Amino acid sequence: MDLFEFTAPCHFGLEAVLKREITNLGFKIMETTDGRVTFSGGIESMCEANIRLRSAERVLLKVGEFKAESFEELFQGTLACPWEKFIPEDGKFWVTKAASVKSALFSPSDIQSVMKKAMVDRLHKIYNKNIFPESGAHYPVRVFIKNDIVTVCLDTTGTSLHKRGYREMAGKAPISETLAAALIMLTPWNKDRILVDPFCGSGTFLIEAAMMAANIAPGLKRSFLSESWTNLIKEDSWAAVREKCESRISIPEKTDLQGYDADKDVIAVARENAAKAGVAQLIHFQVRDVSALSHPKKYGFIITNPPYGERLEELEALPALYKELGERFKALDSWSAYIISSYEQTEKYMGQKANKNRKLYNGMIKTYFYQFEGPKPPKKHDIKA
Repeated sequence: MDLFEFTAPCHFGLEAVLKREITNLGFKIMETTDGRVTFSGGIESMCEANIRLRSAERVLLKVGEFKAESFEELFQGTLACPWEKFIPEDGKFWVTKAASVKSALFSPSDIQSVMKKAMVDRLHKIYNKNIFPESGAHYPVRVFIKNDIVTVCLDTTGTSLHKRGYREMAGKAPISETLAAALIMLTPWNKDRILVDPFCGSGTFLIEAAMMAANIAPGLKRSFLSESWTNLIKEDSWAAVREKCESRISIPEKTDLQGYDADKDVIAVARENAAKAGVAQLIHFQVRDVSALSHPKKYGFIITNPPYGERLEELEALPALYKELGERFKALDSWSAYIISSYEQTEKYMGQKANKNRKLYNGMIKTYFYQFEGPKPPKKHDIKA
């Protein structure tokens, strides 16, 4: 079996979560760097990685890597890549994105232009064609240059993996599906534990948690760009992975997943999103203000994305809102709270210091993931009947 290298980008700071996911799929980790994890596997690995990874942004198939400090070196390095191994005569190919960090080459448009010309020159010699129809499947190229090392990849995903297919509408400052899933996986929560999101918005945290509880693969209901790459991978390879994922779905008989929001229209959207994801029966959504947050049981979790105060009138309301959240949290017996927010006074108005604090980006917004850890529940054999 031929082995290929794949790179999966993720949110900065969440590489360990993605690395664990990839390892659990049985793939060999090659390298972990800022915002990306590289692994190896057969060509069918692109199917499993795209359909099953929860925290990755996309899956890239590595074509080549070389050093380039000038555009001539960039041209020659691109020319030396085995493009004919991946792109057929009628394939449509272009450099869709170029990023550069601490490198001599930094102009995205120039990088894209030089690389496209080199690709055309190589394929012209291989296929003996002056003009390429580019009427077939699409093969977008992504290039990342760091410290003058050029990494060239084909994008196997297309639309980003955070587009699961269940969320068409979202509220203010929505959290992406991939970020929500990664943050849940940073906590000790599991399907047998209570989870409440008192600012649930369109329901992303709870829907991602419910999909985990039911073992529903995140990409099961969507398509991927590389499904049309029949020159590289058989169509039935995708069908086989989907069939395997379908067989592994196990809807729990009971869950305690609750989502509150003061906006009834937002709650309606959350319910619709949960239904599209196939987990509506696992989540209880309710129109409810944070001041009404309560639960009779112990050892539950709050995982939430409260308002950030992006507008001045919202910013003025944040002290009271976070103070209310802090008071309601303290009233819960032995609970833990995990809060992502850009509001730098979160700990002050929550009334306590977080056990851990991790800097992350929600889109272009710098946020912090505050982790207020409660006690662990006793093991079942320690609980007296």
